[in-house]
Amino acid sequence: MKKIVFWKKLLIWFMALLFTVAFAIYQRMTGPTYPIKDKIEIANTTVSYTFLRTWGEASDAPIKLEVPDEVEGKVIWKRFKSHDNWAITPMERDGRFLTFRIPHQPPAGKVMYEVYLMADNQEYALQDEPVVIRFKGHVPSWIVILHVFFIFGAMLMSTRTGLEVLTRGVSTYRYTIITVLFWMVGGFVFGPIMQKYAFGAYWTGWPFGTDLTDNKSLVALLFWFFALYKLHKNPNNKWAPLLAAIIMISVFLIPHSMLGSEIDHTAMNINP
Repeated sequence: MKKIVFWKKLLIWFMALLFTVAFAIYQRMTGPTYPIKDKIEIANTTVSYTFLRTWGEASDAPIKLEVPDEVEGKVIWKRFKSHDNWAITPMERDGRFLTFRIPHQPPAGKVMYEVYLMADNQEYALQDEPVVIRFKGHVPSWIVILHVFFIFGAMLMSTRTGLEVLTRGVSTYRYTIITVLFWMVGGFVFGPIMQKYAFGAYWTGWPFGTDLTDNKSLVALLFWFFALYKLHKNPNNKWAPLLAAIIMISVFLIPHSMLGSEIDHTAMNINP
């Protein structure tokens, strides 16, 4: 009997972990900061490329394409949400590569750009619409690691809590407490610290802004606080923690960094 219980618990933890890993991959591959990767056939050669959509270093953001010698390139770019005219800049040849560096912007500044390659008197657009890259301040790696650890630790515990409810386990209250602690540390301690490093503000969600990452974190926390309250009054409550777990899933289905911090150059006098 004890072996059956052990393997049942192990299976539940495995399911929770598998679910969390799936959401981690989903978060990594969606949203406005995930690089655009593709390839194109030019001059009898397959050219693979990666276009950045976020940059957190003090240098200009690089574009680097490995192409045949007869291929030339240009970049058309301007600041996002600005009245700037489009700048047309030829890409520079560096051995086997064509390169261009997108001029560095202040934190939350964005640049939209298009890349074109030319060969055999033909011009090839490498994208259907301009790519938008957002610049940010450098965030120390240890802060990023701790933020990610606690955020996905909270997702793991949230899933485990929901499964505990569905399997009629007896540890729902304990798992809910751990979920709340992980979410608070990840989203409301290290999250704001990351925001401060990256964009100069600890909080850009409601009521100060529209940052969807901040707002969805707050919504999830409120539902988990509610679940904790209901479980404190009645440890056998099932619907409140299950609802909180469902809300957490909904939160992770929203791509990261949607409606994030950005500079609107049309609303302020900022020179390039």
